[in-house]
Amino acid sequence: MSQARTGAWWRQAHNDLELAELASANGFHAQGCFFASRAAEKALKGAIVELGLEPPHPHGLGPLVALLAEEGLDASALNPLPLPALSRMTVSSRYTLDDTPPSELFDAADSEQALSPAAAVLAWVEHLDQPPL
Repeated sequence: MSQARTGAWWRQAHNDLELAELASANGFHAQGCFFASRAAEKALKGAIVELGLEPPHPHGLGPLVALLAEEGLDASALNPLPLPALSRMTVSSRYTLDDTPPSELFDAADSEQALSPAAAVLAWVEHLDQPPL
C-alpha cells in the first residue's frame, strides 16, 4: 500500500475529528458524535492500510482494534476506551428511532463521551509512527 493512501486516511480522520469538535461546540451533538466515531474508524483503518492490508468495510471499532492486535500491534492502550459505545453512536446519531430525531437525543455530555475516545484513538495511531526513545 502506498504511503499516500495511508496519509489520506490519516488526514481524513483528523478532518472528521475537527468537524466533530466544531459541530459539538455549536450544539450539533448528534453530528459531533457521528463524526467523532468516523474519525476513530478512519484512523484505525489508516493503520491497517499502513500494515499493507485492505481495511474491512464494517464500521465497528472493536473488530478494527482486534485486527491490529492480530497483526502484532499492542492495542492494550485502547482497551479502557468506550469504543463499543462510540461505535453505537455511528447509527444512533444518524437515524431516527421511533418518533425522536437524533438531534433531540444527544447533548454536550454525549459529545464529550464521543470526542474524548476519538481523540485518544487518533493519538494512539499517531504514536505508532513515533520512533522509540
